[in-house]
Amino acid sequence: MAAGDRTVLQFNSPSSASLSAKVHPLVIFNICDCYVRRPDQAERVIGTLLGSVLPDGTVDIRNSYAVPHTESAEQVALDIEYHHNMLVSHQKVNPKEVIVGWYSTGLGVTGGSALIQDFYSREVPNPIHLTVDTGFRNGEGTVKAFVSVNLALGDRQLAAQFQEIPLDLCMVEAERVGFDILKKTAVDKLPNDLEGMEVTMGRLLALIDDVYKYVDDVVEGRVPADNNIGRFIAETVASLPKLSPPAFDKLMNDSLQDQLLLLYLSSIARTQLGLAEKLNTAAQIL
Repeated sequence: MAAGDRTVLQFNSPSSASLSAKVHPLVIFNICDCYVRRPDQAERVIGTLLGSVLPDGTVDIRNSYAVPHTESAEQVALDIEYHHNMLVSHQKVNPKEVIVGWYSTGLGVTGGSALIQDFYSREVPNPIHLTVDTGFRNGEGTVKAFVSVNLALGDRQLAAQFQEIPLDLCMVEAERVGFDILKKTAVDKLPNDLEGMEVTMGRLLALIDDVYKYVDDVVEGRVPADNNIGRFIAETVASLPKLSPPAFDKLMNDSLQDQLLLLYLSSIARTQLGLAEKLNTAAQIL
């Protein structure tokens, strides 16, 4: 056989080295809720991921929905009609959200993942496979993202290999408090608003200490200066209002009292509605 006629075993990679994804907490909460509500005979939940691709190439996962399926040791069958109907319904509300991949519960990739990946590859190029460990096998709910790389022999595709890609959980501080509780195996009690604020303030103080340490190290010459970091710190400090400590305490106390008043009024309204409902029921009985 001539040297130019040799068949080469090659990987057809979708440049996974530069591909990354970020997921919003709503997706994780939705997946966990679907797992809790799954049929008794189902071992895992499978669904579609919705979002968009940002200008820098990052896949932004913002929404999801479960897709009914049946699974055995040899095959996986998805309800394709249900999948398409749900997609049409979602796009009526959020037309900018498109299919970016699929998810499954469990730790890592399983044997049937290649079949499902092949289906979603016909829906969208290079779909993301998101896995959520609802079994807490490593002591917490691990979330990972994968893309598939095709192993081909000449023009013939032999198999698909999954490669993990960087995944960022983008959330505001209030969502992070809830996510930190969700990923634990056991929680004694849910924190109230004040306890959540205390945790948030503690994390904020720790970040401020890190900034102080970095600035001191730069001034002392222990670490090289970074203009981007310095510009970001300067913009952050400049965005803070200039208030004296007494004025800040008064502003904080007034805001806290307003929130407590709203909680009190909402509690009164809820009690009044409950009482009116019971009186209405009693009047209908009499």
